Amino acid sequence: MAEELLINISPTESRVALLDNGVLNEIYIERQNKLGSVGNIYMGTVVRVLPGMQAAFVDIGQSRTAFLHANDMQPLKLPAETGKNSQELPESASQKMLIAQAERIEKRLYEGQRILVQVTKDQLGSKGARLTTNISLPSRYLVYLPTGEHIGISQRIDGEEERQRLKTALSQLMHQVNLQGGLIARTAAEFIPENKLEEDIYYLLQLWRMIQARREQSPKNRRFELIYQDLSLPLRSIRDLIGDNTEKITVDNQEVYQNIVQFAHEFVPNIHSRIFLYEGEQPLFDIYRVEEDLKDALNRRVNLKSGGYLIIDQTEAMTTIDVNTGSFVHGRSLEDTVYKTNLEATHAIARQLRLRNLGGIIILDFIDMQEQEHRDDVLASLQEQLSRDYAKTNIGQVSSLGLIEMTRKRTRESLQQQLCEPCPTCQGKGFIKSPETVCFEIFREIMRCARVYNAPKKFTIIASTSVIDLLLSSEADTVAELEYLLGREINFEVEKLYSQEQYNIVLD
Repeated sequence: MAEELLINISPTESRVALLDNGVLNEIYIERQNKLGSVGNIYMGTVVRVLPGMQAAFVDIGQSRTAFLHANDMQPLKLPAETGKNSQELPESASQKMLIAQAERIEKRLYEGQRILVQVTKDQLGSKGARLTTNISLPSRYLVYLPTGEHIGISQRIDGEEERQRLKTALSQLMHQVNLQGGLIARTAAEFIPENKLEEDIYYLLQLWRMIQARREQSPKNRRFELIYQDLSLPLRSIRDLIGDNTEKITVDNQEVYQNIVQFAHEFVPNIHSRIFLYEGEQPLFDIYRVEEDLKDALNRRVNLKSGGYLIIDQTEAMTTIDVNTGSFVHGRSLEDTVYKTNLEATHAIARQLRLRNLGGIIILDFIDMQEQEHRDDVLASLQEQLSRDYAKTNIGQVSSLGLIEMTRKRTRESLQQQLCEPCPTCQGKGFIKSPETVCFEIFREIMRCARVYNAPKKFTIIASTSVIDLLLSSEADTVAELEYLLGREINFEVEKLYSQEQYNIVLD
């Protein structure tokens, strides 16, 4: 696929759009007043240790304390002779038991302890940021793991010969510079010569030394301190998103363009000729229809070219995506129509997951298919489309009801969470009470007031236009009956600032 990167800069935010063959597939947004913290390294203070959850809350200076689980802490290393004196258990079993006991979080952390941590997930809604003590430092081709012990190769590098070449080269280079820890070769490292890998290793070594020095210099009386901050969004996109398929990088800001050119010259020189400054009058995102695609990405409904459509509902617990045939009736049979719609939906679903950055548990409700071959084809198509996703995904099998359960790694807020807030009228439910329901509530409230309060002379109903209109039209007979029953006059007053669910009853 031919990829293109668009980098839009304004005084308040930076936006990076990733296009595949001219189609928007991913969008990254970083606002100046709400910078992301994934990748940042802090000296934090343990606020509370929870032995039952095997977790701790750590103060890193954010509005909510961050969360550290025992599984996200670097494992302890016990001496090789540990467990030799055990007579009841074999040496290996005894050693494992001692390690398990020692690794319990209440044995390793205490309230008030200062600890070096890295953010792996941004603060999302009511949940604080997720932390790890397993520090990882990415460069263009490598990821350095100061507390690791192995050399890993990206799963996207398929060739066994190339994987072995990288593993051997990295092992030799680490020994050559006496680099302790572990390394992971990123996808971009494929077919990269050793001298470029060596440059990356020296960069990472210096970076880690700088972090260690800042940690030692951090004042002991501070509860938290930012030790290392990841690159800005435009530079991260050059480091992380550029691949062999990237044909063009377009930037619409002179200063950022120069920073990117300088960064590329130092770390990614082979893309230097593909970076362009856009100086046109029409906004960059308008030319490529990015603004329009962003607007559509906030809608529940996604139309398919065939006439079918998706309905995407995002909740705190999970996201559901429902596939519908809509007006598509061009199949040779109902089964054929369903099959073709589901196949087309796999492409749209994969794109929407990336574009909206949907993560966590995702339930895909495909249209029921009778033939097992069709189910297998749809699942294979979905797996193929998701193989291009930068985020890690796990996909289950198609159930008898046409459901597929899957997960997608979530490290930052979804597009909806970034750009939207809960509706003040419906409080995030996605729907409000109908005018008829509100009218019936008003009738019940009038009856209650008539019983509780001492003979008011009249009632004045203050409500939205839609509710008052209904009270004066189809519900006028009910209003008349109430006036007769209570022997009191009922008046109406429209308040244009009221939502459909709001109303007041004034007793005169």
